[in-house]
Amino acid sequence: MSEEPAARPEESRPAPRAGPREVWKKGGRLLSVLLAANALLLACALISGGAFNKVAVYDTDVFALLTTMMLLAAVWILFYLLRTARRPQAVPYRDAHAGPIWLRGGLVLFGICTLVMDVFKTGYYSSFFECQSAIKILHPLAQAVFVVVQTYFLWVSAKDCVHVHLDLTRCGLMFTLATNLAVWMAAVADESVHQASSHGAYRGNASHAHHAPHGERPLGGDCPCDTVTCRVFQQGYFYLYPFNIEYSLFASTMLYVMWKNVGRTLASSAHSHGHGHGPAPASPFRETFFAGPVLGLMLLIAGLAVFILYEVRVSGERGRTQQALVTYYSFSIGCLGLMTLASLSGSVIYRFDRRAMDHHKNPTRTLDVALLMGAALGQYAISYYSIVAVVVGTPRGMLGALDLAHALLTIAQHTFQNAFIIESLHRGPPGAEPHADPPKEPCLTFANLDALHSLPACPPTPRLVGPSPEDPQGATAVVLAPRSHWRRRCLKDISLFLLLCNIILWIMPAFGARPHFSNQVEVGFYGDSLWAAIVNICLPFGIFYRMHAVSSLLEVYVLS
Repeated sequence: MSEEPAARPEESRPAPRAGPREVWKKGGRLLSVLLAANALLLACALISGGAFNKVAVYDTDVFALLTTMMLLAAVWILFYLLRTARRPQAVPYRDAHAGPIWLRGGLVLFGICTLVMDVFKTGYYSSFFECQSAIKILHPLAQAVFVVVQTYFLWVSAKDCVHVHLDLTRCGLMFTLATNLAVWMAAVADESVHQASSHGAYRGNASHAHHAPHGERPLGGDCPCDTVTCRVFQQGYFYLYPFNIEYSLFASTMLYVMWKNVGRTLASSAHSHGHGHGPAPASPFRETFFAGPVLGLMLLIAGLAVFILYEVRVSGERGRTQQALVTYYSFSIGCLGLMTLASLSGSVIYRFDRRAMDHHKNPTRTLDVALLMGAALGQYAISYYSIVAVVVGTPRGMLGALDLAHALLTIAQHTFQNAFIIESLHRGPPGAEPHADPPKEPCLTFANLDALHSLPACPPTPRLVGPSPEDPQGATAVVLAPRSHWRRRCLKDISLFLLLCNIILWIMPAFGARPHFSNQVEVGFYGDSLWAAIVNICLPFGIFYRMHAVSSLLEVYVLS
């Protein structure tokens, strides 16, 4: 007979082979990552070489590369917008978790500040146009175009799950991401060298004399910035660098989520379930005890005062510099200690939380967790280097003790805050409680309210609403989450307090507070060159950690 024999039970079936779509998905991702890696490494080589006069790489070479990358990325973004607008089926799904409103709002805010910085840069380079390369004026103009186009693109398309031209879209998104990271590296290098040279001038250290930012190194050396307008433009765009740095990083995170969502298929339940999409509060302090916001605002105002005092005194005499360091470290120790206690309190409250854990696939949450853990490594590294310098080096009295306490509290605060935020992001929305065993006696809902007196006790969450004028026939069962529960109020207070503290701890280093260079404990132990390299590499990650923690804590506040 032609009938095939039946397969034996002990014979294992061959493993299912991946379909061609899944194989090409991996190949397309690999191709886009390789493209981004090559572009980023080329930019990194030029930026690091152009940051110092001893390397024969001119700042015009860096500007030319960055301008070309930004213009190419802007052209691709326009092509993407036109292509998806003409094909309604190009984006059949939208990820509800991607691009929350506070992240897009922060992107717009930082983008506006970046545009102001580009205006200052254009004015600065136009002050000595006669002996300046045209690419230096073209670069801020190209960056302004790139920022406007990219901000609009991310505002309208951050949630897209594209299903056409998958490999081209992946390559375009990765190239745009690499462009943002290249702009970030250039800004960090410029700002770090500027800060290092400034602190070197304060100490009278000649070893920093050869360092100069791109903007302070005109070609030929015959274009001095000697007018008041030129100096205003120069100082203005350096003070706006932190906003440009954060804009590039915010855009990079949103582009990465879009890249992960290319070709992604979402179930119908995925649009409604989830993470970070509960009802938003009507006011910033709704359902709080006001203790967290008030204490956070007090620390924010006090931190601004300490920052101004530090900046005024740190450039003065040696005695005033030490007083500024003592004030700075004392405030930071108090702030970090309160933040550590608040994070621990939030983690303890979660031990009594009945909300279910959200285990659904969520690229946005996965990226948030990875960035929190990765960016914290920069501050961890600086803290451990400081601990070694204080413990092993020569005793430095009160300043050394404050430095040691600051380093230890920084490690503890990052650790416990990360634990609190990550657990918060994995909690379900309010009212999402774990499935429990069914009640022993059924609880029924009747339109007759008088029947409730003879029924067994029901759970407190469902309640009956009497007949309404629109529906006089019966009642409606409504499920409400407890609005005034003390746990929810405490979690909201903690998240707002941590949010405000992270803002002030971002402002102080982002706008020039560098106690790492003013404090001679680490400088004397490691030397100028090694310590400057450690700080300039690790500190940008610590600054980004604070702003990313602000974004995550805002989501924690909404989820609470």
